Amino acid sequence: MSGLAYRPMREGDIAWVAEQERELHLFPWTAGNFSDALQAGYSAWLQYDGEQPCAYALMLLVVDEAHLLDLSVVRSAQNRGCGRALLDHLCERARAAGATQMFLEVRPSNTAALALYRRAGFAEIGRRKGYYPALEGREDAIVMSLPL
Repeated sequence: MSGLAYRPMREGDIAWVAEQERELHLFPWTAGNFSDALQAGYSAWLQYDGEQPCAYALMLLVVDEAHLLDLSVVRSAQNRGCGRALLDHLCERARAAGATQMFLEVRPSNTAALALYRRAGFAEIGRRKGYYPALEGREDAIVMSLPL
């Protein structure tokens, strides 16, 4: 997808990001979660399509590993390649920081995300039982990794 641009997330973006989280997820991260992550130095990004932000992501970089914590695309931009483009951008940033592997957790019920990660080359390496809150108790997480 052409015309996409990226910039680091800033404190002033948190209200918008938290609003998108509430719209996109049943169990969203809070503004405080994003603020804490920025203050801790996590790699946080906004993706723009023209003047409008269309996606955001948060990644933890530790030594030679990257851990994708959140990647979300606003509803109006879904199914247009924004998620894959943002994931590719994060992989590039992780490689530039010296990461050789990227990890993530994803809900089994999040079929769109699972498809994206599989198309990008991520492989399932395990499960975390009861990792996510769910409407009916807890949901497992599929743990995936990608060599960078």
